[in-house]
Amino acid sequence: MQRYFAEHLFDGKTVKKNQLLSVENGQIISMETTLSPGDATLLSGLVAPGFVDVQVNGGGGVLFNNQPSLDTLITMSRAHQQYGSTAILPTLITDDLETMQLAADAVATAIAENVQGIIGIHFEGPHLSQPKKGIHPSQHIRQISPQEMAVFKRTDLGLVCVTLAPENVSLKVIEELVKANVKVCLGHSNASAAETFAALQAGAQGFTHLFNAMSPLQSREAGMVGAALLDTSSYCGLIVDHQHVDITSCQLAIKCKTPERIMLVTDAMSHVGSEQIELQFAGMQINRQGNKLTIEGGRLAGSALDMASAVRHCVQDLQCTIEDAIKMASTTPATFLGLQLQKGYLAAGFAADWVVLTDQYYVNATYIAGEKVFAYNQN
Repeated sequence: MQRYFAEHLFDGKTVKKNQLLSVENGQIISMETTLSPGDATLLSGLVAPGFVDVQVNGGGGVLFNNQPSLDTLITMSRAHQQYGSTAILPTLITDDLETMQLAADAVATAIAENVQGIIGIHFEGPHLSQPKKGIHPSQHIRQISPQEMAVFKRTDLGLVCVTLAPENVSLKVIEELVKANVKVCLGHSNASAAETFAALQAGAQGFTHLFNAMSPLQSREAGMVGAALLDTSSYCGLIVDHQHVDITSCQLAIKCKTPERIMLVTDAMSHVGSEQIELQFAGMQINRQGNKLTIEGGRLAGSALDMASAVRHCVQDLQCTIEDAIKMASTTPATFLGLQLQKGYLAAGFAADWVVLTDQYYVNATYIAGEKVFAYNQN
């Protein structure tokens, strides 16, 4: 049994002091208040539930689409562990069927081999709207077929999330996906508010990067953005990198949806955790300038955001409390994925996944299953 002592700990609900955590087989066995930690390992900083990122295209210099392999997944997970992410959904941008199958095979292998941090897969497309495609390749956007449905319904992929445009996918298909335990998110869509509400009624549970690549809120048509903000039960991913969404819009979203329904996501490309400047994807060159990724013409192309930076932006620029920022980075996405009894909290019976933050909310260390997978000063 391993024992850890945290002078300051946020358990997903409240901040506690002087907590002794006992860990066995990757799980927290007990957590108690004590002033006598004995020989327990000291966790220096604010201990919080590990971050859960449901939209990660790449990291560590590799992009999942370009190299859909087990090695890529390991590299991506390790890159994001530096920034406190203890669980990620590797995300495949719209691509051909063969690449989808290779990506699914890689994730299935990672799940079978218990690769740290990989908990499933997010298929962002290919059943999207051409007018709202962003950088998704037009030639691969298509109607759903039995072949794609078979990939989505595989039972060896861990948690599966699919982003689709409801105006291009029938309600019957959404219902079928939900029945197969797929988390359906709406995005890259020009749907009306009525079409959006119908998709939610059919079982869709979330929205992919709120505000970005979706029909806007307007005076005579609320669009997907309006429907997302009004609906109280759905979850919204939000890219708080100050490139994708205006600060005021971020604050509005959090006020409307509350931190219990807003999930911080990175939409990270391969640049995160690497010195990479240029990336080739689907015949496009993606360039990094500062923390902004664009293709020719200036269109945004994913992000160079990491979860710790998203948390800091929420506290420093959106005036969120650190507790609400951590909820949006950990507890809320874990709940969206149905993991509210396993991840997103620090308590007896939960996974021993946590991040240790400095006073300025940078990452001192990251732990998965009670084992240190990253430390700031490690060589």
